[in-house]
Amino acid sequence: MNDFAEKLPIDEVLNELIKAMREKNHAVLQAPPGAGKTTRIPIALLASDLFEKKIIMLQPRRLAVRSAAKRLAQHYGDQLGQTVGYRMRGESKVSNKTRIEVVTEGVLIKMIQNDPELNNVSCIIFDEFHERSLSADLGLTFCLEIRSELREDLGILVMSATLDAAPVAKLMGDAPVITSSGKSYDVCPYYLSKPWKFNKTFKNDFIQAISGLIIKAFEENEGSILAFLPGAREIKQVQTFLKAKLANDLDIYPLYGAMSFDEQQKAILPSCRRKLILATSIAETSLTIKDIRIVIDSGLTRRSRFDPSSGMSRLITERVTKAEAIQRMGRAGRTNTGVCYKLWTKGEEGGLKPFPEPEILISDLSPLAMELAAWGVSNPKNLPFLTQPKSSDFQTAQELLRDLGALNDNGKITALGQKISLEPTHPRLARILISGGQDANLVVALIESKDILGPNSPTDFKLRIDAMKNSISFENNNPYAINKKASSNVLKLSKRLHPKGQLELSNAQMVALAYPDRIGLSRNQNRGQFLLSGGKGAFISASDQLASAKMIVALNLDGDKREAKLRIGIEILETEFMELFHDQIKFKRICEWSKRELKVITSEEKTFQSLVLSKKKWTSCNPELIAKALLMGINDIGLDILPWTSKTKNFLARANKLNQTSDFLPNCSLEFLSKKTHEWLLPHLVGFRSKGDLEKLNMIDIIKNLFSWKQIEYLNKNAPEFILAPTGTKMIINYSEEQPKIRIRLQELFGLKTHPTIGENNEPLLVELLSPAMRIVQTTSDLPKFWLTSYSDVRRDMRGRYPRHPWPEDPMNAEPTRRIKKQNKT
Repeated sequence: MNDFAEKLPIDEVLNELIKAMREKNHAVLQAPPGAGKTTRIPIALLASDLFEKKIIMLQPRRLAVRSAAKRLAQHYGDQLGQTVGYRMRGESKVSNKTRIEVVTEGVLIKMIQNDPELNNVSCIIFDEFHERSLSADLGLTFCLEIRSELREDLGILVMSATLDAAPVAKLMGDAPVITSSGKSYDVCPYYLSKPWKFNKTFKNDFIQAISGLIIKAFEENEGSILAFLPGAREIKQVQTFLKAKLANDLDIYPLYGAMSFDEQQKAILPSCRRKLILATSIAETSLTIKDIRIVIDSGLTRRSRFDPSSGMSRLITERVTKAEAIQRMGRAGRTNTGVCYKLWTKGEEGGLKPFPEPEILISDLSPLAMELAAWGVSNPKNLPFLTQPKSSDFQTAQELLRDLGALNDNGKITALGQKISLEPTHPRLARILISGGQDANLVVALIESKDILGPNSPTDFKLRIDAMKNSISFENNNPYAINKKASSNVLKLSKRLHPKGQLELSNAQMVALAYPDRIGLSRNQNRGQFLLSGGKGAFISASDQLASAKMIVALNLDGDKREAKLRIGIEILETEFMELFHDQIKFKRICEWSKRELKVITSEEKTFQSLVLSKKKWTSCNPELIAKALLMGINDIGLDILPWTSKTKNFLARANKLNQTSDFLPNCSLEFLSKKTHEWLLPHLVGFRSKGDLEKLNMIDIIKNLFSWKQIEYLNKNAPEFILAPTGTKMIINYSEEQPKIRIRLQELFGLKTHPTIGENNEPLLVELLSPAMRIVQTTSDLPKFWLTSYSDVRRDMRGRYPRHPWPEDPMNAEPTRRIKKQNKT
């Protein structure tokens, strides 16, 4: 290894790694940040003569690709494109002499799809694999599949500073794990003495806190500073805040993904003065910036999280993980000893999650589903993924691809899908490039790029197209300024895109092709409110230009699950819509229970996905179909909606009582009846359609229809509806409680010497004895005992209150009576 002029920590394991690759042809390499993995490993592998063909090294970001390729080329004294080259979307520098090729992760996927055997490749290096991007996970899965089925000789090396190596090694077939414990230089961490309150709104308290930490670090240390912030917005705010305080002492540079390569280079290249680089997570990996001896870590990062229920992604600000904090701190120890100031306490560090979630669990999976379909796989469980995607998320992605025409109903790729899979962009946008017309490249570039108009501009996408086509005329006739930098990026991207469509489509139609699930229909004439074809709602200000549109296509929404704010959209005429989707329009007849109106609604509808384009009454609906829909409403609400009379409820209670000790009668519990409504209730619902109609049901007769004549006879004998009092009054027996009971005026039981009972076992009834005013004066289960004991007390109390009613001293031998007044004796 004498070719290396500078000794790096990774050098100590190079021989071990070469040996592992020679014997096993695959390995996992762990080494701390700054150990020299990215620079040393490709050169060492090429020098080992193990591989005759190309060595491909993946990097997670475009800036890292250029930077790594440039450093590797410097080792060979070549220009880029000779021994070392690079490739990324829309840009490449390679030749037939290229042996080491640094690529973005997405490029490898397209290489594999175009050449499944990777005939010109000997080894794939997955650098910075701990970031667990969707493309890196898919790339490793494909490479393992190729190695297993097509190319046993394909070398695979996974490298990371902060990766749990065991699961990866196991996935690769128990690959050797090579660990380098060495690091470049020591980095001393500094923590806050007390917690800083995490504020997601990022008001002045955060900007002042992180700016204060930067000033403190600048005053206490030598060397340049790399400060990690969550996003471009905070970078600009901190840059503005610090300009007046530090601009005379050091140069301040921003560094984030949306900047041009030239602007990014200004931050990376050496400077004759101390510099402060305000960066996002783009600077965590694969970059060596000279003289960085101080790292300031805000402890925050911004991730894109996809919500399958809304079909939209949202940028979420979150705490960094331990792995990310280690990567950031390592930036200060690349070329000298360093320090790292952290915007959290040492105690809080223990609460950080160990690793970030793999993108496969939080990202839009439609690109993954598209690549798998092109690979001939419809179920990801059939492939060796390190982390399997969630089944529900993957199914949502497949549904979108079916809407785009990329998959058929069986999940297989279509001819259109084959074309979409070849485009180096999201399937939505690829759909435009495949089928769109003259402006397809401009439309796609505008969708994919930062908005060229300000945040308070109208939502109409056509304004953006007009601004790009004729900026001078646009600014003369509109009060909205064009972001020159953003429009320049759109123009550059549009020139790299190559539309293949031959259709004469309007701009709105092209957008609709990409977003068939976000076609919006004005909601009941409510200005600015729309229902989207995917089932969600969207709204804009009533004063917006698009508010009066009947139909729109929503390009950019705020991500709310149910009612999303429309940020950018375009009006589509009904005729334009029908030209595109006439073959997807469905005609449906609806017969269903309406919870709001409490009745069955019958209608004939013309629909597109969740949108009802037109609707009219279905007057010839079969009554039996209506009865079934009504039954569904009853089942949904519960049997309480039925007109149960007290007599019917008591009948059920009588049967349920006997069913406790016998199975001779039908099961009449409400739990059982609710499960069998289609058997006992449905035939009686024909001709009905509303809750009001249910009042006409004769529930006692419906329930009795469940019983045979013998069962009714058995019921009446053992649990009679009533018994007769000595006066002949029917005493209705209440079976609603554990012990059946009757209620009767005390005078009607005079002369009764035995207690009332029912059934073969002479079960005593609970008797509620009532006053002439029908109030309970005594409850008893032993009437003879009552006559002999408590009656005298009742008589003494009641005869004064009701002197005109009989209160004999000997009730057991008195005549029962229903008379209210006493008769005078003659």
